[in-house]
This record gives sequence, C-alpha cells and structure tokens, in this order.
Amino acid sequence: MLILTRKVGEAVIVDGDITIRLLEVKGGQVKLGVDAPGQVAIHREEVYLRILEENKKAAMQAGVDDLEALSAIFPQPPAEKNRN
Repeated sequence: MLILTRKVGEAVIVDGDITIRLLEVKGGQVKLGVDAPGQVAIHREEVYLRILEENKKAAMQAGVDDLEALSAIFPQPPAEKNRN
C-alpha cells in the first residue's frame, strides 16, 4: 500500500487521468474529490462490497435457462485465428 501525506487542496494523480484531491478535513472526517473519466466506476468501499455481494447472489441464483437466454442475446464472437 502506498501511503501519502496531502494538505487541503493538494491532489494525487492516478494513471494520468484520475485526480483525487483533499478538499476538507473536519474532526475525524476527510472530504475527497475524485475527478475521473465517465467509464471509471467510483464507489465508497462499503457500497462496492455490497455490489459484489449482490452480484454473487444473483450469479448463484442464475439457472441454465438464464444462461441460455443470455447466450442467445449476446452470442460469442468468432475465435481469432492464430497470427503467428
């Protein structure tokens, strides 16, 4: 884990296109601002863990009929030929 020290107004850049800025420190809370491309999903940890858990539950409940229906909607792309 990388540990950084930042002052209010300072930021950290991740992968060149995600900025995490320290906006405010008040009591035991820190406010962060995150600027990232629209295709990057950003969640609080507890929300993300809940999403993962709900996805696992949904996957466990999916039956063969559900998978066959999805296969009909989203057919597999043709296999790429070996280019060696």
